[in-house]
Amino acid sequence: MSKRDSVKYKIDRRMGENIWGRPKSPVNRRQYGPGQHGQRRKGKISDFGLQMRAKQKLKGYYGDVSEKQFRKVYEEAARRKGDTSENLIGLLESRLDALVYRAKFVPTIFAARQFVNHGHVNVNGRRTNIGSYRCKPGDVIEVREKSKQLAIVIEATQLAERDVPDYLEVDHQKMVATYARTPGLGDVPYPVQMEPNLVVEFYSR
Repeated sequence: MSKRDSVKYKIDRRMGENIWGRPKSPVNRRQYGPGQHGQRRKGKISDFGLQMRAKQKLKGYYGDVSEKQFRKVYEEAARRKGDTSENLIGLLESRLDALVYRAKFVPTIFAARQFVNHGHVNVNGRRTNIGSYRCKPGDVIEVREKSKQLAIVIEATQLAERDVPDYLEVDHQKMVATYARTPGLGDVPYPVQMEPNLVVEFYSR
């Protein structure tokens, strides 16, 4: 098992949920935490515990983003006008690695970050290798010509387990996606319920 897979499955088991909706998730077989104490009966979770769990789940979903980076995204969301929880989702979804994953150019968010880091993606015609690069509505994301025949790309476009959301316009023949608009929470196809309002409560204590 690769390091990325083990991290991904560990997050799933810690949360007790299949947060990416993957068919191979260990949670599909057993819904308790990892380790010898995983099956212990859980006590009632405090408000703080619920907020922390919501933050860890959202942070883990986007490839286990570092705490420092995630907090910066929250602070940017809080500075913007409007609902902070909706702003938070919009900012997380505008990350380049998230959009590469949403466009089904790769099978997982972890693969998306690596794919971007290895220089396989252009944004508006320019090579961009920073996964956290923030895209704007109207930006065109394209798999570079020599990367279009990679096995990981061909496999991802054929995945039936998830659909491309409507805030992205994707042409899988040309391997090009246009980021049409910033989504809200209701637009994002999370396989499990995300609670960004609890994340906001966690950081604004």
